Amino acid sequence: MARKPGKFILISAPAKINLYLGVHAEKDERGYHRVDSVMTTIDLADVVALAPADELSVHTVPAADYPMDQNSAYRAARAMGEAFGREPNFAILIDKHIPQQAGLGGPSTDAAATILGIASYWGIDARDPRIDEVARSVGADVPFFLYGPPAFCDGAGDTVREIFRPLTGTAVALVRPQGPGVSTAEAYRRFDENPAELPPLEPLLDAMRKHDETEIFDHVANNLAPAACELHPKMAEALAWIREQRDVRAANVAGSGSTVFAVCNTQMAAEAIALAARDRGWWGEVAQMEKSGPYISVG
Repeated sequence: MARKPGKFILISAPAKINLYLGVHAEKDERGYHRVDSVMTTIDLADVVALAPADELSVHTVPAADYPMDQNSAYRAARAMGEAFGREPNFAILIDKHIPQQAGLGGPSTDAAATILGIASYWGIDARDPRIDEVARSVGADVPFFLYGPPAFCDGAGDTVREIFRPLTGTAVALVRPQGPGVSTAEAYRRFDENPAELPPLEPLLDAMRKHDETEIFDHVANNLAPAACELHPKMAEALAWIREQRDVRAANVAGSGSTVFAVCNTQMAAEAIALAARDRGWWGEVAQMEKSGPYISVG
């Protein structure tokens, strides 16, 4: 059922971390690398406010330093309009909590939240296959965020192949050193100069299917991390540092960076790491793995 015009909604848009990221050296016909990825959402989230308006507009808090039409939420709204033959006239305001160029999926989750919000206003079933096509057209991780539970994606990282039981409540420390982030495109260019070997995927998938947390966190891997660390030496320093902290079960780079994460034995351990990171002048946050993708929290 379509929503009544004039009423705004708030959509929670959670970040993600990659438990596995395997970039293949070869590319597809579109020029994209083949990518295998296992992702889980965490409870660090942007909040997307969406309401009908006379025309499409997208604004962020803090304000973005790039044109509105380059915002992933704007592109998602336009893609929804094209897919369903309607004008996507909405005012969209994104309260940003997920850092930019952090590898945590901020633009992708904002796009997914926008897609689901517009679908709700227009009375479109979220399982409509056109929704998934819109998501894929906007960005590689966007289809993952439409679902929420941990998932294995392949293709260019844009095709959801398998969904797993959530690892709800598992504590995660997030650390991002000061300075500019890592451009995903630059990280892939550096990877192409010296492709890293693919880490084993099947052991992690088997562990996810069995929901064996010990095995899962033994197989956390990211072969894009060396290229990203070359581009951002301070991130390499942060990764080495976080791996030395107490009660860390696994640690790696989030996506292409510039955030590193540690899966921790306890929430207290994650809080201690985040606090110590802030003492070093870095951004540090505590999160938990969760089971939800974007969801309407108000409206």
